Amino acid sequence: MSVTQDIVASYRAPRQVVRRLLAMGEREDRAFAILMAACAVIFVSRWPALARQAHFEQIELNPLLGGSLFALLFMLPLCAYIIAFVTHLVLKVVGRKQSAFGARISLFWAMIATGPLYLLVGLVEGFMGEGVALTIVGAVWFAVFMWIWISGLIEAGRVNA
Repeated sequence: MSVTQDIVASYRAPRQVVRRLLAMGEREDRAFAILMAACAVIFVSRWPALARQAHFEQIELNPLLGGSLFALLFMLPLCAYIIAFVTHLVLKVVGRKQSAFGARISLFWAMIATGPLYLLVGLVEGFMGEGVALTIVGAVWFAVFMWIWISGLIEAGRVNA
């Protein structure tokens, strides 16, 4: 399936999508491509909020975009790898048969699969600013992210068992 079809399928059956990704074999280049695509989507989703901030604070937009670019395309991937590794260690300590690759692909896929919702979060933040609407949309994004991530971890543990 294409990535966009897999993203849509993740909202119905995330475990099946992760199972299909893991069945393709442990390819770190694929995992890294998924992570970088997710980071790029998150970077683009920040543009409306940064434009709003630049407008209301009467500051230049380019430094804000540059800082966001550095944070989201250089630092976020490092943090994602650390989070996936810590998750792998925690699951290993509690007795789950989990591969490190399974933990990585589960997290990275949850990041890209919830990209459309994060774009919505960015639009709400950019057009409406902070408030109840942003809190609701952010909570929906977080709940879906956790659901897809945990479902992926469960499936990755089953595949390796």
